[in-house]
Amino acid sequence: MTSALIYLNGLQGAPMLAADLAAAGIEVLAVVQDRSKLVQSVVRHAPDVVICDAPQSGPTLFAATQVMAQTAPCPVIVFTSDADAGAIAQSTESGIHAYVVNGYGANRLRPLIHLAQARFRHEQAQRDAFQILRTASMHTNQRLGQVSQHIIHSAHFAEAVNRSGQRRMLSQRLVKLHGLRLAGVDAAQSGAQLHDSVQRVDANLVHLGKILSQPTYGDLLAQVAHTWARLKPVLLGTASQQQAGSEAAVYTLADDLAELLLQGAERLTASLESAGLTAPLRVLNIAGRQRMLSQRFAKYAVLAVLGAPSDGPLAQRAEAGMSESRAAFEQALTYLNGLPLSTPEIRSLLEAAGIGWLQMLAAFKDARRMAAPEQLARLEGLAAASEKLLDGFEALSTHYERGMHLLAGS
Repeated sequence: MTSALIYLNGLQGAPMLAADLAAAGIEVLAVVQDRSKLVQSVVRHAPDVVICDAPQSGPTLFAATQVMAQTAPCPVIVFTSDADAGAIAQSTESGIHAYVVNGYGANRLRPLIHLAQARFRHEQAQRDAFQILRTASMHTNQRLGQVSQHIIHSAHFAEAVNRSGQRRMLSQRLVKLHGLRLAGVDAAQSGAQLHDSVQRVDANLVHLGKILSQPTYGDLLAQVAHTWARLKPVLLGTASQQQAGSEAAVYTLADDLAELLLQGAERLTASLESAGLTAPLRVLNIAGRQRMLSQRFAKYAVLAVLGAPSDGPLAQRAEAGMSESRAAFEQALTYLNGLPLSTPEIRSLLEAAGIGWLQMLAAFKDARRMAAPEQLARLEGLAAASEKLLDGFEALSTHYERGMHLLAGS
C-alpha cells in the first residue's frame, strides 16, 4: 500500500484530504503542521509521498520543500489556490513534483501520486547521471562538455555492448543448464530455462543484425551465427540422441562449441568497446562480463560434480575453468567496487553481488564428496545462487546502459 504524509501550511486540519486518501487506498502515516518538524517526520515515517495542503504557497512552503529535497528527498505534491506564474515556476525548483492549482478531486489522487512518483524517479536518475558525469570529469581531468561529448558518442554503442555481453553470458548459462538437466537437477525448470536461453540467443542475433553496421561488424556476427548453428542442436537434442553418447561426451561437445561462441562474442564486444572509446563503456563491458563469469564458474562446478574421474581430463577442465573464472570475477568485482563512477543504486547492487557470489561458492563447497541426495541438493543451491547472481548483474548492466543514454539525452 502506498503511504503518504500530509503537511498543512496554514490550516487547522485536513480530515477531508485524509479521508479521500484512505478511500483511494493510500495510508496516511501522519499529519504535520509545524514546518520545523517536516523533515524529521519524513525521516521518521519514510512515506512514499508527501502531500501539502497550502491555499497560498509562498516562501515558507518552498523553503520547507527545498530543505526536504536536500535532506530526505521523496515525491512531493502541493494542492493550492495560488495560480501565480512566479509561484508555479518556483515550485519546480523547490523539490515539488506536482503543483496542483484549485484543489485535487478525489478521483485524481492516485494518478497525481503516480505522476509525482514518476517525476521523482526521473529527477533522481538525472542527479545520479550528473554525479557520474561530474566524477568522470574530475578523474579524467576533462571539462564536463568534453566528457559529455564522449558519452554521447559512446551511448550509440551501449546497447550493442550490452547485447553482445549478454550472448557471452548465454554461451555459459546454456551449458550450465544443459548439465543441470543431465544431472536431473529440477529437470523441468532447467529445461524451461534452457529453451528460454536458446530463444534469447536467437533474438539477440536478430537484433544485433539490425542495429550494427554490416560492413563493419558483419563478419564477426557471421562467425557467431555459424557457431550457434552448430551448438543449438546439441543443446536441444532429444533424449535418444543424448543416450547415444555418454553424458560426459555430450557435455564436452556442448562446452567446446560454447567456448567458440564465447570467443566470437568476446571479439565483437571488444570491437564495440574500442569503437566507443569512453570509460563508462568499458565499465558497462566489465559489469556485463561478470554475468558471463558467474555462469562460467557455475558451468564448471556442475561439470565437476557430474562424476568425472578426479584425475581425468574433464575434471582438469573443470578445475582450471573454476579457478580462472573465480580469479577474473573477484578481480572485476574489486575493480567495480573501487570505481568513483557510482550511485547508491550501483553500490547496493554491487553489495548484493558480493553476497551472492559467496553464496554460490558455499553451495559448491564439498559437493563432490557428498552422497547423491546431498549432492543433488547442493547442485540445486548452486543453480539458484547462480541465477540470483546473474539477475543482479543484469540489473547492474542495465543501470549502466540507461545511465549512459540519460547522460547523452537519448
